[in-house]
Order: sequence, then C-alpha cells, then structure tokens
Amino acid sequence: MDRRQFLKTTTAAVAAAGLGAAPWRSAMAQAGPIKIGLLAPLTGVVASGGKEMVEGVQFYLDQVKNEMGGRKVELTIEDDASNPDTALQKARRLVEQGNCHMLIGDLLANTGLAVANYVKGTGTPYFIPIIAADDLTQRARIKNVIRVAGYTASAFTHPFGDWALKQGYKRIATISQDYTFGHEQCGGLAQVFTEGGGEIVQQFWHPLNTADFSPYLGQLAELKVDAIFAMETGADSTRFIQQYASFGLKAKTPLLMAMNGTDQSVIRTIGEEAEGIISAAHFAEGSDKAVTAKFTKDYEAKYGKIPSLYGFSMYSGMMWIDAALKKMGGKVEDRDLFIDTVLKTELDGSPLGKAVKFDAYGNPVYDVTIRKVVKRADGKYWNVPTQTYPEVGQFWKYDPETYLKQPAYSRTFQGIKKA
Repeated sequence: MDRRQFLKTTTAAVAAAGLGAAPWRSAMAQAGPIKIGLLAPLTGVVASGGKEMVEGVQFYLDQVKNEMGGRKVELTIEDDASNPDTALQKARRLVEQGNCHMLIGDLLANTGLAVANYVKGTGTPYFIPIIAADDLTQRARIKNVIRVAGYTASAFTHPFGDWALKQGYKRIATISQDYTFGHEQCGGLAQVFTEGGGEIVQQFWHPLNTADFSPYLGQLAELKVDAIFAMETGADSTRFIQQYASFGLKAKTPLLMAMNGTDQSVIRTIGEEAEGIISAAHFAEGSDKAVTAKFTKDYEAKYGKIPSLYGFSMYSGMMWIDAALKKMGGKVEDRDLFIDTVLKTELDGSPLGKAVKFDAYGNPVYDVTIRKVVKRADGKYWNVPTQTYPEVGQFWKYDPETYLKQPAYSRTFQGIKKA
C-alpha cells in the first residue's frame, strides 16, 4: 500500500460528470478540496489494524463519491510505523507541508499522544476514532483533539468488571501489553471488579511484540483464578490466543479480553482457538441489527473480509465529520466553527444502529455489548452480542468530578480497592 494517496477531482471533471453547476457548488469548487491527513500504522506490530483503518476511510469516501460537506476531498496517507517519533514527524509533514485542514487516525496510544501534543500548539483539528487515552477527554482535554466515533480505554472495561462479578468470578488475574492503552483498560476493569468484592490476584505486564508468552502462561496457570483478563493488540493478540490454547489454559480457565484482542484483524488469522472468548465493546460485527448487518455485508463484499473495529471506527468517524461539515456548508477553514459544530453533532445512521452523542467532556456515550466469539455457518469467526449495558459513559456510574480527582489509570495506579 502506498504511504501517500491523493484523491483529487478538478472542477472540470465535476462538470463533465454532470453533477450540475449550482452557485454553491461553484463556490466550493473555487475554495479547493478539503485536505485530510490520515495517520495509520502500516508497518509495525499493529500493521494489520492500520491497513483496515485506511480501508474504513476509503470505504466511506467511495460511498460519498469523495465529497464531504459539498467539497471534494484530498486524502493524504502517512505511515506512523507504530512509533510516536515517526507519528510526530509525519503529522508535521501533513500540517506544515501538506497544509491539511485536519488530521485523523493513529492507533497506538503513544502515537496518538505524540500527535495530540503537537496539534495542541498548531490548533489543527485532530480526530481520533481509535486513540483511547482516557485523559484526552478527561484531565488533559485538548479542545481540537476530538474523539469522533472513538472511546476511552477504560469505558468498556468498567461494565466488563461488573459483568465478571455477575458471572460469579471472585478471583481474576490480568495480563497486558505494557503501555497506556493496556494500563487503562486493565484499570477500568480492576477498579469496578474490586469495588464489587472481587480480587485481582496478580497483574502481568509485557512489552509490545512479545513472541513467547510461556513464562507468563506458566505463572497464570499456577494462580488458580476464576478467569483471566488479557489486553492484547495486533500480532501480540494472535500469539497470545494461540499460546493460551496450546498451553492448555483454554480448557481450564475462561479467557476475557479487551475488545481489540478479539478484533477481526486478529481472529480471522486464527481458528478455533478464539472461539468462546468474551469481550466488551460498542461494536459487534455479528449483530443482527439491520444497519450493522448491512455494513458488515457491504464491507465484506468490497474487501473480502468481515470489518474490524478499526475499519468500522474510521468509517464512522468520517461519517461524523461529514455530518458536521454539511451543517456548516463545508467551511473547514473556520477551525473554531468546525470544532464546535462537530461537538454539537450527533452521529446518526452509523453501523451501530443508534444515534450517538458527545458527553460534556467530548467523549461519545455508547451502548456497550458483551460479545462472544462464535463460528458462522461459513466457518468464519466473529463477535456476537450476548448482553447490553445501555448508555455507558466514560465515567461509568461514578460522579465525574469525584472520578477526576483520582489519578489516571497507570501501571502504578489500577484503582484496586484492597479488601
């Protein structure tokens, strides 16, 4: 895949296509295209997800004939290489040389935080459908960093901790990649689970791109816990699921995973090892909701695979941005108006099948589903919803002001209530 892709259509081409010459169209054509810079990890440990981020954006642009808010779109794609220094370098190139009106993307929290700190100084609107660092809509909010169709890392693991308690689990161990996204997902589950009377017996942290999980699996096997929660992304998740099964733990201890752990970008590359794994998310590609089923079918027809969280999130993020641009006549150059309009716009008609709006802190509020990996009739695996927690915000059932007084979840603070 090329690192940079330009989608351009001249005014003459528009006229030739017979799209009409209404005065407002002419004015928008003269204003030039809307320039969008897309950052995605096309190389590195999460490259599979990064490629699907690009597909999600392109899938939406194809459906709207490469036009948003009445103007043509020029898309430039850059590979952040799953590296924060590279992400920062590419963001600068897109803004300072490419003159992009906005940035969208990044996958890993550390790359997103690097770009967020940069645009804090430039004022460039930066949309993060996937970057889930909690504090970007909590203690360190940056107004021009907007979580369209995104989520905080801990938002879905809060109800997951509640669900685990209601299954009768009393003792859980966690294992996670050792970076912000992992710390926060584990923290969300650990706080709710322990406040409800559960015990986090032990937590294991490992570096990104771990090849051999046997040292961790050996220790997990000895703990005799009721369930294990794993926070893994990309190739690490593939390896973990396979090794968990081959180690004999799948038959003995229920495996709960962060939503990215059983994402399509992972489970389509393996087989029955993934079957039965439970996760919590806002999107379940195996849902029987009509709009979800249509999106999944159309995406699969175009790309030959079931859509991932990454493809879905970027598609929905573009849909949300487009809805705001339509409200404001495509005047993307007015940054303040653009940002305010996005924050006041609800996402309607997305593959979720339910309107989504921002909370007072700029974070979307979703119905969260508990999902189970099951085999389809054609032998492919996907996530099917089994239970729903309605209207879940980033603060769960906590008072936001009180919640924000505690530290952000980290390796040293997991919100664990001691017995």
